[in-house]
Amino acid sequence: QLQLVESGGGLVQPGGSLRLSCAASGFSLDYYAIGWFRQAPGKEREAVSCISSLDDSTYYADSVKGRFTISRDNAKNAVYLQMNSLKPTDTAVYYCAADRGSGTTDYCVPWQYEYDTWGQGTQVTVSS
Repeated sequence: QLQLVESGGGLVQPGGSLRLSCAASGFSLDYYAIGWFRQAPGKEREAVSCISSLDDSTYYADSVKGRFTISRDNAKNAVYLQMNSLKPTDTAVYYCAADRGSGTTDYCVPWQYEYDTWGQGTQVTVSS
């Protein structure tokens, strides 16, 4: 069974940090671009970041540039999202997703419809 599982969410004060993990089972993450998306209450889901499979090219939404870092550890079959300087506006459910349909590429895209395998999400709450 192909599955993605996110972990690492929680409650953090503004200015704090969290590291989200995305672990895969049933397939190898290193062959595919992986994206992180988030959905805040009452808002549509939006792209946060993604990383390509071939050369680890990355994309970041303007709202998280300079604060978030995406990385992958192929040996652990996992992708991470390091989130620093967190703001209350970062509060959301965070999802990781795999773009298995595009195969191995040197790019990733922030478009949700390209991602065909999704995790169940992990809640991140930034509040004092």
